[in-house]
Parts: sequence; structure tokens; C-alpha cells
Amino acid sequence: MGYNKADYIRIRNEFSDKYQVARQRADERRTAIHAEIPEIFAIDRELSKTGLKIMRIVKAGGDTNKAIAELEASNNALIAEREALLVAYGYPSDYTDVHYDCPICGDTGFVDTVMCECMKKALVRAGFESSGLGGLIGKQRFDNLDLEYYDSEDGSRVRAERNVRCLKQFADGFSSDTYSNFLLLGTTGLGKTHLSTAVAERVIERGFDVLYVSSISMLGDFEERRFGNSGMSPYSNDTQRYYDCDLLIVDDLGTEVVNKFTQAYLYEVINTRINNRKCTIINTNLTASDIIATYSERIHSRVFGEYMPLLFTGVDIRRKKSLGQ
Repeated sequence: MGYNKADYIRIRNEFSDKYQVARQRADERRTAIHAEIPEIFAIDRELSKTGLKIMRIVKAGGDTNKAIAELEASNNALIAEREALLVAYGYPSDYTDVHYDCPICGDTGFVDTVMCECMKKALVRAGFESSGLGGLIGKQRFDNLDLEYYDSEDGSRVRAERNVRCLKQFADGFSSDTYSNFLLLGTTGLGKTHLSTAVAERVIERGFDVLYVSSISMLGDFEERRFGNSGMSPYSNDTQRYYDCDLLIVDDLGTEVVNKFTQAYLYEVINTRINNRKCTIINTNLTASDIIATYSERIHSRVFGEYMPLLFTGVDIRRKKSLGQ
């Protein structure tokens, strides 16, 4: 798995805090109960001697199994008496126990050396938050892209169906060994963002680090890093993530200001990720010829040499929906 490092550290710290807080609150409840119910304090003091009693049994020799069984029965009786006292005073029988959010791992995040499902879910939630997808998560999925809006007569629906199959297979099978890049081409409103969001959500759910960003924001981050501009993007202090994340999705390529500076950093990101076999998806409203005319030879050579082009055609789906067509 390739959870985002910053997310992983934060979640581990949160789990450590939860674990400590749960134990501290149990200690506070126990102290208050000892002050209110002296009989429970006496029972707890007697139960705390269990280890010493076992040592004495073993040291004395004889029928240790019988002696330990008798001690266990005595302790069980004390525990039952303790629970009855708590209930009699209006408390739950487990009031002074440690109450963890996850009883399986005890809020440690791990069962033995295996990550608990509760921590996996926390990391997935953190992955959604740090992905850059914002409110798109959960709204744009593979199962709610309506292919009926694509025209079947001009081949648009066939292309869309093929694109969905290709990207869904990529997302469903994503692993640490996966290496594929995609260039999603087509005019606005044809489902490119919808499908790339669906891919991002599925890959995050599988436990990998995904960063979804517009080309303007990404190149703005590099500009801020170089020139110290402010207010550009929430990821400005972590441009390294553009190189390291398991899946980078760059939306709206071609909307950024294209100059020598932006082209240099765009090429650096694309080339570094190719060399490191890191997956990338680029969405653009530009045509293939537009890309060749707009960007340096090095960029279009790397993109068209290493990325699988997926063409989207048809009429703006958002416009069709708004018109009720």
C-alpha cells in the first residue's frame, strides 16, 4: 500500500492520542468510583494482588493447578460483586473499564502486526481529504455516469463505453506494480473529469496516495516555490508529492499560462514520473494537434510516447442535462 506519508503520520498520532485518552478517562472514572464506593476500592486492591498470589502458589509447589483454579474462582466472585455494586449505585457494570473506539485493536490501529480495518478506513478518509477532490468525492463514480447521453450514431457511445471499461479496469486492479498513463482528450462536458474522479476514488479506497489537481494549481505551486508568491494553492509546501504520489491526475491541461518556466516544470513532473514508473492521468480540452503546437517537443514526445490516449466525443453532457434532453 502507498498511503500518503503525511496522512499516515497524522493518523498514527491520532490513534496514539485516542489510546492514551481512553485509558486516562478510565483511570479518572476508577478514581472517582473508589472515592464514592469504598467497597470497590477494597475489591480492586485485592484483585491487584493476583500476580503476587500466583507467584506464591508456584513457589509453594503441590497441586498448583487446583490452587490457581481456586484463585480464579475467587477473583470471578469479586468481579461479579464489583459489577453488582456499580449497578446498584446507578452505573453500567463496565463503567470503569477502558472504552476504546475500536474494541478489536484497542485504538492502536494494529492487531498484532496487521493494520486494523478501523485504521485503514481512517487512512482512506484522510486520502480523500488530501487528494484535492473536495466535494467531487462520492458524486462522480463509475456507476453513475449515464452513457445514454452519448450519441450512438456517431460512435461517441462506443468510445465512452471503451473508455469506462479501460479506466475501471485500471482502477480496480491498481497495485504497487501498476504502471499505466492516460491522456483523456475531448471538449468540455464529455465526462473526462467524472471518470478521472471515479478512478481517483477507487484507487484511494485501495489504499494508495492520489493527488488530483488542475494544471494551473500545480504549476502555480512550482511558481510559488521558486518565487515565493502567496495564495496560490494549498499544496504549495509539498511539491515533492507531485513526483511521489502513486497516482497524479492533472485536470484541464492547457488552461495554464504556457511559457518556458511552466513548460520546464511540466516536463520535469511528467518525465520524472515516467522514469519512476508512477501512474499519471492528464485531462485536456486540447486536441492532439493543439498539444503538439502548444508544448515543447520534449513534452509532447513523452506524452504521446508513454500515455494511452482516450478520446471523448459528442455534445456537452452538462448542457444536455440542463436542457432535459
